[in-house]
Amino acid sequence: MHRKPRRILAGIFVILGGLLMWLAPDVSYVGIAILVLGVVIEVVGIYLEHKDSDDS
Repeated sequence: MHRKPRRILAGIFVILGGLLMWLAPDVSYVGIAILVLGVVIEVVGIYLEHKDSDDS
């Protein structure tokens, strides 16, 4: 994947992950699942940004 699309996708993942973590309900299994999904999406976004900086 080229640098610019990967960087845009990484930014979207970081924002989406943070939004999911912020919107997750406090006490329920659904809330925990949404929180975990948010963390995973955030980690993928950070990985893509890190990978992008290694390519330059």
